[in-house]
Amino acid sequence: MGAVQQWVHMQNTEDGEYIFMLVNLHSITVAQDPELLRSYNYHLAAWFLAAGLNPKKTTMFVQSQNPDHPYLAWMFDCITPMGWMERMTQYKDKSKKQGERTSVGLFHYPSLMAADILLYNTTLVPVGEDQTQHIEITRDIAEKFNNLYGEVFALPKIRLVNEGARVMSLQNPTEKMSKSSVDPMGTLNVLDTADEIQKKVMRAVTDSGTEVRAAGDKPALKNLLALYSAFSGKDVPTIEAEYVGKGYGDFKKGLAEVVIASLEPIQKNIMNS
Repeated sequence: MGAVQQWVHMQNTEDGEYIFMLVNLHSITVAQDPELLRSYNYHLAAWFLAAGLNPKKTTMFVQSQNPDHPYLAWMFDCITPMGWMERMTQYKDKSKKQGERTSVGLFHYPSLMAADILLYNTTLVPVGEDQTQHIEITRDIAEKFNNLYGEVFALPKIRLVNEGARVMSLQNPTEKMSKSSVDPMGTLNVLDTADEIQKKVMRAVTDSGTEVRAAGDKPALKNLLALYSAFSGKDVPTIEAEYVGKGYGDFKKGLAEVVIASLEPIQKNIMNS
């Protein structure tokens, strides 16, 4: 919702040079089976293509095939204060759970991401809201490097979608939807079957009351409405108007239908790739 959907839209509607990576180096902050990891590169490439990225309009490559990424990340490590890294939300959250098992790689992660972006003179980074802090520290690192050594790097700007920039768990609207979640019922995966999507959406938590509306006191409904908007292309007020006088059951049934309809062509493309 936050990233790939934006990429496809920009590729098809805006002029520019687009570069997208299969970021396998980032994935090894947790233990990986080498053979499986190599196969995942192909799977992820297939998913990007199935979602609509056009290799005639964009450049795609495997991160580890360009050694300049870790080279530049080391240079950035040498000028980046530890305090900047310690303030990173992702590091703080995961290190609390992992304790002494937390890897140096997780701490170092933002430097590598900064290298990923700055190596290509990137001007615009379309991502989900959970990555905004990483783009901010990327700009900080670039500014510090430029102050030390001259105007070397462009300062990238971030672009977020209006709806779906940050998708929360279907089971806990205060936590981000995550592939590593301990509760699989809270996460929608691109290869979930229609039955799995239907079951997850219908079991999604809701707020008190029966009115389908996005409001500060309805975090669960606000999240589900954002999902509905992102998948359907309709704005939230339009969706709210469609469900005036209807209950949560009707709304969740409609949400499941738009999710299934949106993912079905991507799933077919992946299976055929």
